[in-house]
This record gives sequence, structure tokens and C-alpha cells, in this order.
Amino acid sequence: MPKYAPNKMPTAVKKRYFELLREGYKGAAAARVVGVSASCGSNWFIEAGSMIVPDSGPVSPRFLTQNDRIAIADGLHAKQTVKEIAVAIGKSFQTVYREIKRNAKPDGSYHPWWAHNQALLRRHRPKEPKIRGSEPLRALVREKLTEKWSPQQIARYLAREYTHDSAMRACPETIYRALFAGLLGREAKLRTGRIRRRKQRRGVPTLNKIKNMTLIHERPVEVNDRKIPGHWEGDLIIGRGQGSAIGTLVERTTRYVHLIHLPHGWKAPQVRNALITQTAHIPPQLR
Repeated sequence: MPKYAPNKMPTAVKKRYFELLREGYKGAAAARVVGVSASCGSNWFIEAGSMIVPDSGPVSPRFLTQNDRIAIADGLHAKQTVKEIAVAIGKSFQTVYREIKRNAKPDGSYHPWWAHNQALLRRHRPKEPKIRGSEPLRALVREKLTEKWSPQQIARYLAREYTHDSAMRACPETIYRALFAGLLGREAKLRTGRIRRRKQRRGVPTLNKIKNMTLIHERPVEVNDRKIPGHWEGDLIIGRGQGSAIGTLVERTTRYVHLIHLPHGWKAPQVRNALITQTAHIPPQLR
């Protein structure tokens, strides 16, 4: 039987060889099907880490597939940049960069089947939720939540107090998940009173909370040119501990600053009334 150089066969042949192995073929049988020698297939198998991890089925489009990893390897072999590879496979360059850094072989080379095996091995690692498996951590998190601490504050506290004990540390998302899953008991809740996660609507723009509000990028041209006086920009400065506040108005052309006294609070109605009364002396053409 003729010998084949293991690294000079087309990528499609290697891909089919590993597909057959995942289907249950023996190495020699898979090699015969794709038309290479058994030793050639054995070399490919060794290159891939001497293991074949079965795919768990369809995954989310946000994860890289075997084909994506083959395209990354081909792009690296062709001396393409990470951004060029990312455009070719329809992913962000940060995703491709992390993939190469995380799943490269110990010698620094990137092998698509090795990388795919490593990704599948990490995916197949069922773990018990950290807070569920640790009563001391669960009790401490529950105590801090009842004291009106936020998950972010609790996570920072744990990282500071238990620097050398990883079992007593948890990130904010871990705390949120444990809370919403009911692992912390009925008495534990966020200081806002919520015990359920808010619905996330990714990609859906948030509607304006003020009806008929004019956005900054929709301002007339003369406002941006600053050629005509009478256009003001307002802001609110809140003092330490939210104990006081003051409003500011800046005229865009002259840069004149007018401070708004807020003795009765700084909610929307109070600020509105203060603006009306304290700007009444400004001539109409400048308002």
C-alpha cells in the first residue's frame, strides 16, 4: 500500500476520517474508507491528542464548530491575520483570538481536531452549583443578602476575606443564579425585593421613557453650530450621600452658566418647577 504524508492530504479527507471515528469506525477501517494508509490515519489520531470526544449534538450558533476550527487552522497556515479569519467565519476577532490562545497545543501550534476535542472535554464537565455544595458559603451569602448587600459587594467581600480559599469565593453571577434558583431560601432576596431575573431583551432597543423626547443626535443644525444663542444644556449634580443637589444650565453659544437652586428636592417635578421659576427672568429670545 502506498505511503501518504500525513500533513499533505486535503483537509476534507482528514475531516471525513475523524467523522468516521466519531461514528464508531476503527482507525484502520476509517483510513481505508478515506483512502489513506493505516499509519497515516494513526498519525492524524496522535496529532489530535489520541482521543476522539463525541459531539453532544446541536449547539448554539455562538459556539465555534469543527468547521470553524478547521477554517481557523487553514487561515493560520495561510498567514492570515486574526481579523481576516474572523471575517471569513463570521465571528468576532476576540472570539478567534481566545480560541487560538485557549485551544492551541502545548507547543503553540493550532490543530483543529485537538482544539475541538479540548472544547468538547470542557463542555462535558457537569458540576454541582458552587453555592449548593457549600453550606458555609451558602450561609454567608444568605446573611449578607439579608443585610441588603448586593451580589457585587458580596463577591468583593469574599475575594478580600478568603483570598486563599477558593471554596469560599463566588462571582456575582453565581450568587444571582443561586438566588433565582431558590438555593438561598425564601428569606434571601435582593435589596430591591426581586427574587426573579429580569427578562433580557438583547438586540432590542430600549424605548424612551420620556414621551416625544428629542434625542441629542436629532438636534437642529443651528444647535450644533452654536451660532444662534438661546439653546441650553441642563445637568444635575448630586452631592455626597445624595444629601443635596444643584441643577446647571449652560448656554451653548455664550457658555453662560446658570445654577438652579433645588431646596425642595430633585425629583422630576421639583426640578421642572425650579427651572420654570428660576429662568423666568431670561429674555424669551434666549430661551
